[in-house]
Amino acid sequence: MASDSVTNKNGNKNALWIAGIAFTFFIALLGFLLAKVPGFDHIGQLASAIIIAVAFRQIFGYPEMLRAGITFSSKKLLRLAIILYGLKLNIDVVFKDGLGLLVRDAVIIAFAIGAMVLLAKWMKADKNISLLLGVGTGVCGAAAIAAVAPIVKAKDEDTAIGVGIIALMGTVFAIGYTILRPIVPLIPTDYGIWSGMSLHELAHVAIAAAPAGEDALAIALLAKLGRVFLLVPLCFILIYLMKRKSKGQDEEQNKIEFPWFLVGFILLSIFGSYVLGHSIPVSAGFMEGVSTLTTWLLTAAMVGLGLNVSLKDLRDRAMKPLLAMTIVSICVSVLAYFII
Repeated sequence: MASDSVTNKNGNKNALWIAGIAFTFFIALLGFLLAKVPGFDHIGQLASAIIIAVAFRQIFGYPEMLRAGITFSSKKLLRLAIILYGLKLNIDVVFKDGLGLLVRDAVIIAFAIGAMVLLAKWMKADKNISLLLGVGTGVCGAAAIAAVAPIVKAKDEDTAIGVGIIALMGTVFAIGYTILRPIVPLIPTDYGIWSGMSLHELAHVAIAAAPAGEDALAIALLAKLGRVFLLVPLCFILIYLMKRKSKGQDEEQNKIEFPWFLVGFILLSIFGSYVLGHSIPVSAGFMEGVSTLTTWLLTAAMVGLGLNVSLKDLRDRAMKPLLAMTIVSICVSVLAYFII
C-alpha cells in the first residue's frame, strides 16, 4: 500500500511538472497569436508572450501547483534555447569576412555596457536591470540577457523585465531606422553595417536592413553575428569579475556556476559553421525549423520568467533603467554611425 502511495505521489508530481511546461508553451502560443494583431506585430512573439505572462501573474497570481514545470522552462529550456542559438552564428563567415567589423563590434559592446553602468549609477537606477540592459543593448538582446543572467545572479523578475524592455525598445529603434534610411547619407552597405552594429536583436537588424536590399541585409547580419560571437568572451569576463567581487565572502553563497550551456553554444556554432552544409547536407527548411524551435523554447522560457514579475515595484525599478537604456541606445547609434 505504501509503495502505491509513493507511486501515485510521484505520478502526480510528474503530471504537474508536465502541466507546468505545457502551461508556459500555451502562453507562448497566445503570445504568437497576439503578435499577429496589428500593433503587437511590431514587438514580436517574445515580448507579446511576456506581456501575457506578466498580466496573468497580476490577475490570477503565480500558479504554485505548476511551479516545478514553470521553473524547468525558465531554467533548463532557456539554456537549451541558447545552445541552439549557436547554430545562428557562422564562425567561419565572421573570421573570413568580419574581422574588421569584429573590432568595431567590440567597441560598441564595451561602450554600451560601460555607458549603461555609469549612467545607471548617476541616475541611481536599479543596478541589476541596468547591467542586463547594457549587455542586451551591446550584444544581442534577449539571448544575451538570458546568457549573462545566471552569471551575474540576476533574479528571474529582473531578467524578464530586461527582456521585455529590450524587445520593446529594439522594435522602436528598428522602425526608426527604416524611417531614417532614405534620409541618412549612407550607401546601402554602410547603412547595413550601421544597423548590424547598433540594433538590439537579429530580428531588429533584419527589419531595419531588409528594405535597403540584399547586400545591405547580408553585411548587417554579418556585423550582428560579430556581436553574437563576442557574447562568449564577455561571459567569461563577467565570470572573472563576479569571482573577484565575491572574493573573501562566503564561498558557498557566492559560488558562480560554470555556464556549461556556453560550451554547448560554442560547439553548435562550430558544428553549424564547419559540418552542417559541408559534411552533412541540410536544407534551408531544416535550418528554418531549428530557428523556429529555438524561438519557441526561448519564448516558453521567458513566459516562466514573466510569471515571476510583480508590478508593485516595477515602476520604481524599471523606469530609470528604461530611460538610461534609451539614452545609451541613441548614443550607440551615433557612435556606430561615425565608426562605420
